[in-house]
Amino acid sequence: MKIKKIRKETFMQSVLILMISQVFVKILGLLYKLYLTNKDGFGDKGNAIYGSGFQVYALLLTLSSMGIPNALSKMISERTAIGDHRGAHRVFKIALITFSVMGFCSSMILFFGANTIANNFLQIPEAEMTLVALSPSIFFVSVISVIRGYFNGRENIRITAHSQSLEQIFKTVFTIIIVELLGLLSGMDTTVMAAGANLATCFSTGLCLAYLIVYYKKMKPIIASEIKSSVNYTPTRIRKTIKQIFSVSIPMSLSSIFGVLNKNVDSMTVVRGLKNFMTEEAAKVQYGILNGKVDTLITIPMSFNMAFATALIPSMSHATAIGDTKTIKKRIKFTILVSILIGLPCMVGMILYAKQILQLLFPNATSGAFIYQISCISIIFVLLEQTIGASLHGIGKAFVPAVALAVGGIVKLILNLILVPINTDIFILGGTAGAALATAICHIIAVSIEMRCLKKSINIKFEKIKFIIKPLVAVLIMSVTSKLLYEFLILNINSNLSLIISIFFSLIIYIFMVFFLRIFSKEEIFMIPYGQKLYKNAKK
Repeated sequence: MKIKKIRKETFMQSVLILMISQVFVKILGLLYKLYLTNKDGFGDKGNAIYGSGFQVYALLLTLSSMGIPNALSKMISERTAIGDHRGAHRVFKIALITFSVMGFCSSMILFFGANTIANNFLQIPEAEMTLVALSPSIFFVSVISVIRGYFNGRENIRITAHSQSLEQIFKTVFTIIIVELLGLLSGMDTTVMAAGANLATCFSTGLCLAYLIVYYKKMKPIIASEIKSSVNYTPTRIRKTIKQIFSVSIPMSLSSIFGVLNKNVDSMTVVRGLKNFMTEEAAKVQYGILNGKVDTLITIPMSFNMAFATALIPSMSHATAIGDTKTIKKRIKFTILVSILIGLPCMVGMILYAKQILQLLFPNATSGAFIYQISCISIIFVLLEQTIGASLHGIGKAFVPAVALAVGGIVKLILNLILVPINTDIFILGGTAGAALATAICHIIAVSIEMRCLKKSINIKFEKIKFIIKPLVAVLIMSVTSKLLYEFLILNINSNLSLIISIFFSLIIYIFMVFFLRIFSKEEIFMIPYGQKLYKNAKK
């Protein structure tokens, strides 16, 4: 019986698949966040309880997973590039056992340490139940990460996209069902509903793991066939393989760890600092605004960019393994340009319409426009950080993004300790806005360090006109025309409809300006899915 080979995706196919998945995931994530924030009894306070617990969970998850998806993706890609399928699968099996044990231990730490973490570190006692509810998820996601990393390295990105979408569908459905049920049973108790929202995460990750296990079993005959045809296999001891895995995963995980630590800086300093000039309840509400509504909205553009960053690592690793410097430079420049073109309009548009967006999406909890505007400054720098960091990982400079985020994180911690306790009546950038500003400065510092190292490592140059001036001109024209249209429409129709029409119109104007200014070269347009058709239409 002839066994079919697993179909591999090209770089841009991988990007497109992941982008569709990420956008779908973010839309569903926004839907259940809208539901929670606008629900009676939940609101900004519920977001504070829910979010603080989730940040601790994210930190432990990052520690237990040790950057394994990208690390394993890199190692598998390097081995399959030279035909060593047996070695690639052996790395996968050893990683699966190793990180399953680490995930289980982290789950136990979170389960038994929930009381201490909630009361002593977060100073939000209500978060204890959310931590307990989340604890099994660490084990589930540790195993999920290994399986995803294995298939990503085989350039089978589709399974990662499908599993992410499926997980988010489960999470959205379970969140609504569980919160509604617990709300009725508890008399709309915010603490109980917040724990229920995180319990939905546990159920969804468990089902996602089951899906990936079934898929792996289905692919086993194909994998076995490839292993038989393997070449260039060099047997290594288990201990040596584990060391190799950690030598790749630890530098990669450090970036994620410092990224999550930076988020935990807010969870551990904002409520503490705000209590200097407001009540504890009011402080929790302010933290809920930052961690719930604002963080949800500013991460939406990252879903588009994350697809490029995720697909870039195995692509760069493959190109590095065979010494293809031209492909490395071409893809890095293209991906950074795309990050700029995604980040700039999102940043400017959200700053312009911050108040209107909150009124549209959170009619029962509209506060936080200024905090949202300050947070939006981070968008372009976070996107560039994702892309440049992925590029550095792909070319073997994995420690650089970690160092960059560590330096930025230290600056953020210092700024949080200084700015958050300042009463906003005295200084407008104090309080929660100070934390948002500190985050932006953190990412600006990190991007500066990463970019400097990238330029030195591969001698790559970025033309100022193409990468800075033309994108700024396109965004400026988009902003002016959009604002003028909004001011005209609001005189005749309601604010929400005016906002939707203006955003849609500004998107069309921006895309037109990108092609009119010829920001993309002909070769770069062809790299975009359906690029040849776009090129013909743009020419017309």
